[in-house]
Amino acid sequence: MQILTVKQNLILNLKQKHMNITINRLNTTMATGDIDSVKGSIKDIYGKMPFLIGLTTEERVALPKISENNKVFVGDSINALVNNAPMLPAYLNVNDIKSDLTLYEQLDELEMMALQLVEKIQDTRMLCGSEAYTSSLTAYRLFEAASSAGIPGADAVYGALKQRFAGQGPTGGTTPTPPQS
Repeated sequence: MQILTVKQNLILNLKQKHMNITINRLNTTMATGDIDSVKGSIKDIYGKMPFLIGLTTEERVALPKISENNKVFVGDSINALVNNAPMLPAYLNVNDIKSDLTLYEQLDELEMMALQLVEKIQDTRMLCGSEAYTSSLTAYRLFEAASSAGIPGADAVYGALKQRFAGQGPTGGTTPTPPQS
């Protein structure tokens, strides 16, 4: 029968929960100059699109939305307006409708690219945050075990980290569990 150390037990427990702290999928940072460059590029994008607006929640709900089906309707409507302009009042400007539809289609392409970028930023942020938090929980548990084993100096470190979990969960010194993946 093999006797495992506290650290070995902890690593085995984490592996059983599919959280291998020895695999760090991200181990990088961005240089300050790169962050400044990305921010500058985003400002440049805003500069190229000064017409962008923000809607209120109420406006988002209330506005009629275009879909693939009614996009065809809009195209048919434009054709009808072009071919029958004398039938309609002058304030119904076909060029405005064409312009709106063209911008809608242009933004559709850009929106997909922007959403893909945002999703990758969010996923990367989530993963690096999870890795940092999971490893920190592991360190917390190891300091807890070291404190229980009477290792000099471990009480102070464990006590400082333990403050994060004060008032959470049942009393009695239970250790928090990392998020399940």
